[in-house]
Amino acid sequence: MLELKNVSSGYGAIEALKTINLKIDKGEVVTLIGANGAGKSTTLRNITGLVPLTGGDVVFEGRSLKGVPTHRITGLGISMVPEGRAIFANLSVMENLEMGAYLQTDKAQNARALERVFQLFPRLKERRKQAGGTLSGGEQQMLAIGRALMARPRLLLLDEPSLGLAPLLVHTIFEAIDAINKEGTTILLVEQNANAALKHSHRAYVLETGSIVMEGPSAQVAADPRVKEAYLGE
Repeated sequence: MLELKNVSSGYGAIEALKTINLKIDKGEVVTLIGANGAGKSTTLRNITGLVPLTGGDVVFEGRSLKGVPTHRITGLGISMVPEGRAIFANLSVMENLEMGAYLQTDKAQNARALERVFQLFPRLKERRKQAGGTLSGGEQQMLAIGRALMARPRLLLLDEPSLGLAPLLVHTIFEAIDAINKEGTTILLVEQNANAALKHSHRAYVLETGSIVMEGPSAQVAADPRVKEAYLGE
């Protein structure tokens, strides 16, 4: 479904990614783990066109995304939940969700997407008239995921969905990720909580200072002594 071919990118003179190769098959949950500053968020921003490539190519369903504007990439079927959630604090929960569907013109499909979001996150339904900025951190994360789902993506990119959340809410978010995937949405997950990320994904890539140093089935990566020591606290 998605392939990064020899992708390089950076910010000015700083090289963030050094010719990385990564692929995601339809229906998978693939996780990208690594320390802060390894290039994980940059990888997602390259896919969505927010950070231009300096080399290589990003190919989605056989089509190059190089130079394609971000809003067109969303229209092709890729949605991102950014790190820090980036919800619209002054808009209501309902208005935030409607913003997610701004490219979608089929009202019946939008209504079904909204119902699905409320099934996944009943708390959002309860708070649909509340301003986004008054929600708790966990509720804001639910809203950010719900907003991305309103675009009905085939590929969902999640950037640090558990960051700053209490353990119980982390569990809720990962349960939702499993449910979204079971319904057919392919997921690329960037996550510092390597334990949870490896438990809730099919395959994993380990990124260190802009280079992929390991890849394989998540269980195999989790069992590697280097990963245990560096990321799993064992």
